[in-house]
Amino acid sequence: MTSSFHRRSRRLLISGFLALAATLAGYVAVQADIGQSSRAAGLPVPPPAVPVQIAPVARRDVPIYLQGLGTIQAYNTVVVRTQVDGELQQVAFTEGQKVKAGDLLAQIDPRPFQANYDQAVARKLEDQANLVNANINLKRFTDLAPSSYVTVQTLDTQRATVAQLEAQIQADQGAIDFAKTQLDYTRITSPLTGTTGIRLVDQGNIVHPTDTSGLVVVTQLQPISVIFTLPEDRFATVKRAMAAGPVAIFATSRDGRQQLAQGTLALVDNEIDQGTGTIRLKGTFPNQDEALWPGEFVNVRLLAKTAHDALTVPSEALQRGPTGFFAYVVKPDSTVEMRPIDVGAITGGRAVVRGGLADGDQVVTAGQYRLAPGVKVEASSAAAAPGSTP
Repeated sequence: MTSSFHRRSRRLLISGFLALAATLAGYVAVQADIGQSSRAAGLPVPPPAVPVQIAPVARRDVPIYLQGLGTIQAYNTVVVRTQVDGELQQVAFTEGQKVKAGDLLAQIDPRPFQANYDQAVARKLEDQANLVNANINLKRFTDLAPSSYVTVQTLDTQRATVAQLEAQIQADQGAIDFAKTQLDYTRITSPLTGTTGIRLVDQGNIVHPTDTSGLVVVTQLQPISVIFTLPEDRFATVKRAMAAGPVAIFATSRDGRQQLAQGTLALVDNEIDQGTGTIRLKGTFPNQDEALWPGEFVNVRLLAKTAHDALTVPSEALQRGPTGFFAYVVKPDSTVEMRPIDVGAITGGRAVVRGGLADGDQVVTAGQYRLAPGVKVEASSAAAAPGSTP
């Protein structure tokens, strides 16, 4: 019985193999017939179209910028110091406070200087009284001189005494002015409108004009300045822009994603740095919102000119080859060709094309890595690039 079972299993297994072999042979024969039919008809199987994004060549006004790295500086910076020796009796500001020109910042003990002032005033009053008496004697001597009751020498001496007292009174007035100035120096006021920094001396200390640190630093933040550099070969471009009128500058964050402020170019330094081959420029920003702060590093973009009605393409369309820039241009039959192009300025996500393309051309902006001349493409319009910040 067992032998009969094994013989029956063997027959079933052999039948399954034979059926599978017949099926595979039939499939191979069918595929061979299909290939032979395609080759007989002369119809090669075309490769699938490559999906790409395209954009048209367009004319538009393109601002041309020069870009450099700059440092924000306070428009004015003053280290407030005492001009007289004395005890710092009062600190009248809060650190970081906004102050106006003339606001009280600190008070030095005024009593010694008040005493000097009072003494100077008293000396002048004394000398004025002596002058009045000397003038009376001079008049008396002058009246008696014709009668020879007074000698000529006595009259001359009295005249000299009057002149001496008049000069002394002028000296007394100078001493009063000096004492008044010293007394005024005990009130330390802000020399400009700005913002105070960290307090450098505490109340109660004895301060001197020779102290190196001063009392506080006041910086003017509105307006505020920026110092930046450009390559020396941009000098002529900058001078032409300045000759045409005020030159706009823009401060952006270090990553270039955020515009911080817009201002105006103030000046170009009077010499080129021969060590670095750069020119230094200074600009001014109103800084009403205080978005800029002294010591901050920013990117500065200078609007050199605006190219009007320029032929442009998205910068994503540019490809760099061994001989320069090129772009893939989509032909009417949906195939692409490599087109060498002459590129000018690249700014704001657009490139100015000086040659190689024409109005109406469609260029590939995405998917170029799969392309070669003559490859068929399936094109879709590129999404509009977000507006770039100047």
